[in-house]
Amino acid sequence: MKPVVCQRKVPGMPLEGIPDLLKRIYLARGITSTRQLELRLDQLLPFDALLNIEQAAERLFQAISNQQSVLIIGDYDADGATSCAVAIRGLRALGLQSVDYLVPSRFKYGYGLSAEIVEIARQYHPHLIVTVDNGITSIAGVKAARTAGIDVLVTDHHLPGEQLPEANIIVNPNQPGDTFQSKMLAGVGVMFYVLLALRALMRNNHWFEQHGQPEPNLANLLDLVALGTVADVVPLDQNNRILVEQGLRRIRAGHTHAGIRAIIQTAGRSLHQLKSADLGFAIAPRLNAAGRLEDMSLGIECLLTDDDAEAIKLARELDAINMERRAISQEMQDEAESMLRDLHISDEYDTGLPVAYCLYQPHWHQGVNGILAGRIKDKTNRPTIVFARGENGELKGSARSIAGFHIRDALEAIDAMAPGLIARFGGHAMAAGLTIAEDQFDRFASQFEAYVSSALDEDTLMHRIHTDGPVVAGDMTMQTAQALEQAGPWGQGFPEPLFEGEFSVIDQRRIGADQRHIKLKLGYKDNELDAIAFNQADGIRLSTNEQVYLTYRMDINRFRGMETLQLVVQDIIETRAS
Repeated sequence: MKPVVCQRKVPGMPLEGIPDLLKRIYLARGITSTRQLELRLDQLLPFDALLNIEQAAERLFQAISNQQSVLIIGDYDADGATSCAVAIRGLRALGLQSVDYLVPSRFKYGYGLSAEIVEIARQYHPHLIVTVDNGITSIAGVKAARTAGIDVLVTDHHLPGEQLPEANIIVNPNQPGDTFQSKMLAGVGVMFYVLLALRALMRNNHWFEQHGQPEPNLANLLDLVALGTVADVVPLDQNNRILVEQGLRRIRAGHTHAGIRAIIQTAGRSLHQLKSADLGFAIAPRLNAAGRLEDMSLGIECLLTDDDAEAIKLARELDAINMERRAISQEMQDEAESMLRDLHISDEYDTGLPVAYCLYQPHWHQGVNGILAGRIKDKTNRPTIVFARGENGELKGSARSIAGFHIRDALEAIDAMAPGLIARFGGHAMAAGLTIAEDQFDRFASQFEAYVSSALDEDTLMHRIHTDGPVVAGDMTMQTAQALEQAGPWGQGFPEPLFEGEFSVIDQRRIGADQRHIKLKLGYKDNELDAIAFNQADGIRLSTNEQVYLTYRMDINRFRGMETLQLVVQDIIETRAS
């Protein structure tokens, strides 16, 4: 689809003391006061605004005081892994001796605290189960645990269904009646807040003084909080930006856990210059790979170890799994694109595109279907669900959506219209998971497309690229690139600046081990600029002296101690001969 380039709207409001380019960028992202740019820890929203958090702290304090056994039930993605590590590290630092974890297998048990997982959990003999990044829809699992005499504390951030589980305590900013101002906390952020409340309660009860134990600095967990927050692609409102920025500062200063340091090293990133994009595109995928293909326990153990040698060993295992994941993902993507071509879809079409996609191949890997759904959604700007075969005649689907279409609400509506069609579902506005019977695929696909057709119009389905406009020649400098880098963290809901402009092609060549990248020399006004287009070698057809209209990001290329300005090309909108 040929995209339409739209400049982000900039309200005419004052923002004093900030250079014009940055002011334009900030205003377009809803920043209207320099106070919103303050990313200090003392600007975090107070924990006591979260519903039930005092009760959660009291129950955990009881577990510490009586040295009860606590079992953390995690999730198999990076948010779940970091949540689990934060819970275990935090509770141990606060004095709990018996704390362990259990992560359901994606392939055998699926997501969350199910009744089957409770049966396994009982073997640990816990007094208290704490869910992290899951639990808000675990009706049967919570009931099974309570019936077995196990208390349950649910910490989650996912949207609840019509019925809440009958847990002893629920902490979730999205549950009914919660007035916490940031509904965008990731699961790891919710668990971090619970630990803040617990420490405050223990401080007020003089527990640390009475037991001769120093009060732990929970800021030591912020590298894990930053990683989980970015990895889960939650919107970076001011509260989340504080958590991410403070975590990044600790990483850059070398105050990070051995596992994160090891993954950064195996990913070939610089510890001291790490950016939020590195967390999202280099670190998180290696952690996620364990949960996608094997067992997330490998990733959690990497985050829990304090032994550098062990961390490197585990990080290398994660790296190898990630390479396998990439190969599987590429094969699935090639097959999916062939399917799209069979549906008469290409990069050049403007009309005739289906309103939504449901794709399935029996041999596709369910651990990678979410990645594939995201790539197809990005290519077509259509809500997309990719299914893979599960167990017992079921299909596991990963759904990805577009702006203006709430995918979880769509699944809920379909479930109401066709009871029993969807066995299970859950998720967010932009991403969701579901399970259906294999023999119901065609029926579900028809229902999904019909619902999308009724809910979306052509304007919403238009593929738009939102930019921050052109950059004047005087701002096309290293100093600007450095200022933009320091102005982050950028991410979901607070996107990294994307610019547009016309350039002339001076030179181009393929680079990389697989020759998938294009290195460019571009002319802009009277300047010559280096640029790179990642993974676009097969799609780019340019000629020397050709004029190109690009969308791009300004970046700093760091190589062998040298820093140079580099443009990262996102889209080639138009080409014409000089």
